[in-house]
Amino acid sequence: MIERLFKNTVYVQVFPNRFELRHIESGSRASALSAQAFSTVRLLIGDFLPAEDALKNGMKELHRGRWFSPKPMVVIQPMEKTENGLSPVEQRVLKEVAAGAGARDSVIWVGHQLSDQEVLAKAYGV
Repeated sequence: MIERLFKNTVYVQVFPNRFELRHIESGSRASALSAQAFSTVRLLIGDFLPAEDALKNGMKELHRGRWFSPKPMVVIQPMEKTENGLSPVEQRVLKEVAAGAGARDSVIWVGHQLSDQEVLAKAYGV
């Protein structure tokens, strides 16, 4: 019961130099465009610090006006440059960017765009 009161799930889609965020429980959305390019020709996140800063800003925007917000569970999905899957290094970068932006944990998803129910299933295994 108490877990449901404090559930905080964020779905993050990663595009070149931009994050799209959706808070599953409230339905609120935010977009975070990086002030400095973080994508390269080969990598969706090729420069870590600008990506982390952009995602932090997106998380702040998403949770603006809340007096209390527990660290979110994040489902992060690269939307481009996923041909032949992700390397372990690319997976690690996505998890580290999410952690640096305040996630308590993260799950990486490569595939179709997820519905709210699918995000919850990926995040909590339900």
